[in-house]
Amino acid sequence: MTHSAQKQQPAAWQRRPVACLMSLLMLAPLLAHAETQLTMASWGGAYTRSQILAFVRPYHSQTGIAIDMVDYHGGLDELRNQVRSLNFKWDVIDLELSDALRGCEEGLLERIPVDALTPPPDGDGITEDFITGSLTDCAVGTVVWSTVIAYHREAMGDAVPQTLSDFFDTARFPGPRGLRRSPKANLEWALIADGVAPERVYEVLETGQGLQRALRVLDKIKPELVWWEAGIEAPRLLETGRVVMTSAYNGRIHDAVANRGEPLAIIWDHQVWNIDLLGIPKDNPRQAQALDFIRFATAAEQLAEQARHIPYGPVRRSSLALLAPQLRAGLPTAPDNFANALQIDARWWARHFERINGRFEQWLQQPVGVPRRLPR
Repeated sequence: MTHSAQKQQPAAWQRRPVACLMSLLMLAPLLAHAETQLTMASWGGAYTRSQILAFVRPYHSQTGIAIDMVDYHGGLDELRNQVRSLNFKWDVIDLELSDALRGCEEGLLERIPVDALTPPPDGDGITEDFITGSLTDCAVGTVVWSTVIAYHREAMGDAVPQTLSDFFDTARFPGPRGLRRSPKANLEWALIADGVAPERVYEVLETGQGLQRALRVLDKIKPELVWWEAGIEAPRLLETGRVVMTSAYNGRIHDAVANRGEPLAIIWDHQVWNIDLLGIPKDNPRQAQALDFIRFATAAEQLAEQARHIPYGPVRRSSLALLAPQLRAGLPTAPDNFANALQIDARWWARHFERINGRFEQWLQQPVGVPRRLPR
């Protein structure tokens, strides 16, 4: 190569800016996508599917912003870790009411002003459109769901359980039982089955004697218990024959019957109902976009659409008005299902969960006697 040719050839360091610029141009679409993608933590299974169909995909179609769905099992531990480290993996989180209240008190969630939400179609006020308790300072309600007792029709044979007390009666209705690994609902049910009036459950449970009373009731069936954590596990326990009865979320049982043809049935007696809400982790850098998504997801049309995919009651009255009468009849809030329903006291659990859950976990670790019947 001649000296003049060498002068015309750019040095390596001169070529680098051009190469870097080309790389940035190639990465630009990916970077733009990364800036407009949100991650939402939810409960998985049929519930997450209903959210995807009702408002995740429609929001993406309308705005071009993708929502990445991830599963979690509830509680505030992971949210605390993200907020305290400022290492955010979630932009929106689906919360039980007690966790939403406690998370707000601890400063783990952004405050959400009511006027940021979508007004009802009829022009009435937003606050009046949401059922009591579904609008909090830091989270916006979406659905009313319930924990119920479900059973496998074929496993029960001619015996048909009809009441909550039947769940605790292993003589008349033998076989393993499933329960969520949580004190919530389990302790309330134990006290009601032991004769405590529903309106006095939390008054009794707050005392040491009351807590011990509830655990003694659970002691009677402890050798038969199989514990589950993720909502999808409960119907699977019935379908695979590991249990004959289990606590479950009503929507999961409906999904197993409607979409998989499983011979499962719900006992609505003393269902424990609750509210799920959407919140935003405190100081999340994508909070403005997350709030826009929540505004869209909690509009009357979107909540009505979610109820068409899973039988959880929308928290907006304007959403209920959009549903067919036969669909409303299968919701936890239908009059025939709601006659003696117990609303979980979310504020009570927000105050007492840590103490009672610690005692519950201790009880779980205590050895049990050998069951009279081996699991099937």
